[in-house]
Amino acid sequence: MEWDGSKVEHTDAEWEEILGRNRYDVMRGRQRERGFIGAYVYTKTPGVYCCAACKLPLFDAKDKYDAGSGWPCFSQPIDKKNVYYREDYRLPFKRYEIACRRCDSHLGHVFNDGPPPKNLRYCVNSIALFLK
Repeated sequence: MEWDGSKVEHTDAEWEEILGRNRYDVMRGRQRERGFIGAYVYTKTPGVYCCAACKLPLFDAKDKYDAGSGWPCFSQPIDKKNVYYREDYRLPFKRYEIACRRCDSHLGHVFNDGPPPKNLRYCVNSIALFLK
């Protein structure tokens, strides 16, 4: 499914009602779920992982791999225009956060220790995804 570039916007109160408290804290509050507990950490089911907030396709299950990090990891997004990056200085070092381009929801972080050829590891909170 090709994304038409439209945005999904809601007030914070609307997002909290739509997502529920736990998902809201992660996706809108830019928090993270605890490692090794998410629904998709060990899943090997084929399909497409979509944004839990706006349903935009983000990652293909064929690009998912076990990095041993405790979160679902992917080597690339399904379409690079569906995610964007922002610098994250909430720890004592710089990281790159990944967010959904359609609804601006926090997904996780991208690191440069992934598999070749791009060497990227998209480390995503399970609660920010749904598999279809």
